[in-house]
Amino acid sequence: MSMAQRIQDAWNEQASWLVVLRPLSWLYRLGFCTNQALYKNGLKKVYKAPVPVMVIGNITVGGSGKTPLLIQLVKYLQQQGVRVGVISRGYGAEGPFPLLVTQSSEPDAAGDEPCLIVQSTQVPMAVGPNRQAAIELLLQNQQLDLIISDDGLQHWALAREIEWIVLDQNRGLGNEKLLPEGYLREPKSRLNHSTVIEHTKVAQPKQNMHLEVGQPYLLNANLDTPWFDPKQYFNAVVGIGFPQRFYQTLSKLEVDQYQAHEFPDHHDYEIADLSFDNPDAIITTEKDAVKFKALLKQHPEFNIPIWVVPVEAVLSPDCYVLLKQQLKQVGIQLS
Repeated sequence: MSMAQRIQDAWNEQASWLVVLRPLSWLYRLGFCTNQALYKNGLKKVYKAPVPVMVIGNITVGGSGKTPLLIQLVKYLQQQGVRVGVISRGYGAEGPFPLLVTQSSEPDAAGDEPCLIVQSTQVPMAVGPNRQAAIELLLQNQQLDLIISDDGLQHWALAREIEWIVLDQNRGLGNEKLLPEGYLREPKSRLNHSTVIEHTKVAQPKQNMHLEVGQPYLLNANLDTPWFDPKQYFNAVVGIGFPQRFYQTLSKLEVDQYQAHEFPDHHDYEIADLSFDNPDAIITTEKDAVKFKALLKQHPEFNIPIWVVPVEAVLSPDCYVLLKQQLKQVGIQLS
């Protein structure tokens, strides 16, 4: 197990030994606050895009449900006639940057989450560590009313009109310590200055979201497997920031017989990662499936069924009321 994975596990367990990392957390805080102050005081340049920018991010490391939320918002805005585009850093991608993401883009070049977003919504999207360059590339190719930044909450070089922070109620804030003693990217006081969307297990009457589980589908186009049987035994393959959420999803599907195979978030899969001692079917997330799909193209002989579990973010009505108000303030009128 890598050191990064050990620390991730310790965060999830709130292990007491993390206190030895406190001096590093102090250094992190110093560097973070210094960098933020340089931007706020004009000593570092801030780019303001010619169209409004909405940032959707989190203050924690690891999964919070941000990507399903972004996908749902994009679909809603498209239905409302808003010309929306998306930018992302493209974590783990090789580029070259900035890069326009299309439905045929490979996760190695564009990143797994950007590929999933575009495949789900067909939204115009560009990726790259330089957000300004990504926005300029988008605007060269599209007329847009709004740009959503996937993550980038701590990217102070990008001005934004709207900020939504996704807070996973299941994980919470852990030990409430900054990296690396805890998994906070920013102090929890940051939640007081942005819109917070709580990711809950079930719907609640306030600004929140929850995930609805869809019917699993077969990824292997060459296999004739007629139906999904939740009672069979699976190899559960998961490479996301908070794998426990996937196991909770399996429980909702009444899948209770499986061997868990956990990989780091954004793991660069090889076909050997999907080869196990037993021939049981594989079950996985849509984010992981983006990379598996590319692997199956390279290895058409692979004949183990891979079942993909789709999830959809369901937003409370209050979220849409707030969104309309915030967009109206930047000149975008929704019906």
